[in-house]
Amino acid sequence: MSGAFSGWDWMVVGLYFLAVAGVGYAVNRQDSGDARDYFLASGQVPAWLAAISVLATTQSAATFLGGPDFGYRGDFTYLSTFLGAFLAVVIVAHVFIPRFYANNVTTVYELLGQRFGPSAMKAAGGMFLVGRIIAGGARLYLAAIAVAMIIFGTVTAANVSVASAFLILASFLFAFHKGLKAIVWIDLLQFIVYVGAAIGITLLLLHRLDMPLGDMIQTLSAAPDGHDKLRLFDLTASLSAPFSLWASLTGIVLLFIGNYALDQDTTQRLLACRDARTSAKGLYLSIAAAIPIVWLFIAIGSLLYLFYRGPAAAGAGPARAFQGEDITVLMHFILTEAPAGIRGMMAIGVIATAVGTTMSALNAMSSVLIQDFYRPWHAARHQAGEHHYVMAGRFGMAAVSAATLVMAIGSYYWQHYTRAPLLDFVLSVMNFAYAGLLGVYFTALFTKRGSSVSVMVALAGGFLVVLALQPAVARALSLPAGLQNLAFPWQLCVGTLAAFALCACGRAVRQTDGATRRARLQEI
Repeated sequence: MSGAFSGWDWMVVGLYFLAVAGVGYAVNRQDSGDARDYFLASGQVPAWLAAISVLATTQSAATFLGGPDFGYRGDFTYLSTFLGAFLAVVIVAHVFIPRFYANNVTTVYELLGQRFGPSAMKAAGGMFLVGRIIAGGARLYLAAIAVAMIIFGTVTAANVSVASAFLILASFLFAFHKGLKAIVWIDLLQFIVYVGAAIGITLLLLHRLDMPLGDMIQTLSAAPDGHDKLRLFDLTASLSAPFSLWASLTGIVLLFIGNYALDQDTTQRLLACRDARTSAKGLYLSIAAAIPIVWLFIAIGSLLYLFYRGPAAAGAGPARAFQGEDITVLMHFILTEAPAGIRGMMAIGVIATAVGTTMSALNAMSSVLIQDFYRPWHAARHQAGEHHYVMAGRFGMAAVSAATLVMAIGSYYWQHYTRAPLLDFVLSVMNFAYAGLLGVYFTALFTKRGSSVSVMVALAGGFLVVLALQPAVARALSLPAGLQNLAFPWQLCVGTLAAFALCACGRAVRQTDGATRRARLQEI
């Protein structure tokens, strides 16, 4: 079957973009009145919608493409990471979220400003911006692979660049005018689209396989290479295994704490609720809904394995037909096996995840850029109404859009050089920012140590430690063999410990009352 998109497919894609634009227009016909409305939807997001928005934000193209890729190549051990995710949710819901609401912050980094001063707040916000541009670019690149396959049929640097530009432009236009209030409702539409696409792909695969469930289980549990593709827990003690049970209970916990509590991209949804209790409820609902969805995408990978490599393989071969790209097995199936029209519906699933996560990232980065950097600087020199900061947020969104696009193009070469599997690649890149942020926040919340100087040193130290532990860098530095292939959860553990030690070396600061702490944010 031809992989070329038909007129029916393009019509489906066009209807999707019209639906997104329509939802954005219907949700908020009036302009955002102030910065809090633009960045936090005036704190009126209900728990169920916050849960879906968080889920749509975290389940990026890495899930849509990476989940099936992981199931096709491996097993179900990635699901064990939700043990760590649940532990992280408990910590975030009962330690971090109450602090954020008690201090009435717009961005999570304002808490450091109240604890250590404006310099620490800006340093943390800057680290988030660096990390989110890296991670956002990586996510955008992975989605661009799929879009390049749709539009051009091949994956090259030029095609990925064009596809990345298309996705970033669409995301920017949808997020530019309405802010978070519209984004969370668009997230609901994106959620329905990509879950519906996943269910449709599953049904099509089951129909094409026409294989009894018992035979599927037997084949997957005893794959030709002797690997049990239904394995749920990896009990090995290897430090190079990213999704072992021990990694899930250590580094993965830190990864999800960073994602839910310290990453403005995700935490922004939790701060947009009425109160801390509603926010925590939304977080619990989100993690509960994520488990079956991730299972579904990994199961799709298992079905693709049966389709292409099973005893009665129906497919013509895995995804290497596309310029040697071996991480696009799902898109290969969609473009070569799905009927016209249905193919378009499936393709918009990955487009929905890309646009949804990119929109939220742009809004979150803009909120940090304006609220933590521009507003304190401008307010100390000029008087301006809230509309000024809303407009500044839109210009900030344009700036971070351009930076994310550059990073997406660079990720093409980065991923080809490292040859990292898709899930590993996307999950590991945020380590650069999370290590320092985790060390600093643990110091702020659980000790009386630290200063603005030690915060900046810790953020830089965490970044450099994670950089030094990248396999190519570790080999160049002649680090011990055990550190040269350290899986990303363990890299995060080492980086966080180093950042915590560096931050705690700072001289203890005197605690001040709430009014004084808030006043310190206006020092600049």
